[in-house]
Amino acid sequence: MHILVIGATGYVGHRVSAALARAGHTVLGLTRDAAGPAARELMRNEVTPVQGDFAVPETWREHLDGTDAVVHLLLDMNDPLGTDRRLFAELAAAQERSGRRHHLVYTTGISSYGRTGLPLMDENTPGNPESPLGFRFLLEKELAAGPLAHTVVRPGFVYGGPATTSMTGHWFVAAEAGKPVFYGDTAKRYSWVHVDDLAEAYVRVLENPAAVDGEVFVIADDQRLRTLDVQRSVIGAAGCTEEIGLEPAEAGGMMHMAADQDELVSNDKARRLLGWRPRHVAVTDDPALLYRAWKAGPRDD
Repeated sequence: MHILVIGATGYVGHRVSAALARAGHTVLGLTRDAAGPAARELMRNEVTPVQGDFAVPETWREHLDGTDAVVHLLLDMNDPLGTDRRLFAELAAAQERSGRRHHLVYTTGISSYGRTGLPLMDENTPGNPESPLGFRFLLEKELAAGPLAHTVVRPGFVYGGPATTSMTGHWFVAAEAGKPVFYGDTAKRYSWVHVDDLAEAYVRVLENPAAVDGEVFVIADDQRLRTLDVQRSVIGAAGCTEEIGLEPAEAGGMMHMAADQDELVSNDKARRLLGWRPRHVAVTDDPALLYRAWKAGPRDD
């Protein structure tokens, strides 16, 4: 397949693009700078960088006509509804021009559920419309009602590898600064997924996209760990012995507010229909290894 990955130079995007290329697909990675270091890293993984700004469809529209699938991994915080709706419209127009279907693999996340009060959520759990990320469920519904072939992936909290934009990465930064902070409810628990296990799920979706057209998959491991305990394990691996400061979720911004509750999900559907299994058991298995991987990764400075 010819696949365009939107968000290819991001933390998850790099791993997904590389996994798809290893699986034998021809992969294009959309990037604002096709000559920069992130694009060169794509090339090392046999992914072809193509220049374009996701917020400006005119810069990447031409790449749709030759593709069989689009993997969307980018959340545009400036205009999350508008940019994704433009993507849907561009794909529909490309389908009309060429007469071929372009399968969209659309990524949201388990924090989109918001506060449901349920001990375990799955693909059929309705999201709370009051969640700060509730608009992602709205976009999922628009996809379901529209003409596009698509599959929705809702990952758990991602960890592993360079972890540049993950929660564990933020914890490592704070640990090295000697200022670890936990935001929100100290009893909350999250479902996690290693970035390479997540990438494997995208490969499996695109092995036979017609078989999973219209489906939604939650991708997370089976652990039910208290998030504060996970943070203690992670910052300890970074050599931080400072007491973790406790702050309200509001102090951490929108993403912490969106995730200020238990977010535990079942992966039964992914196991059953995709044959997917998490190979990495838990984020706390080897936090020192995670710290070394993060430390060796790219830094903004």
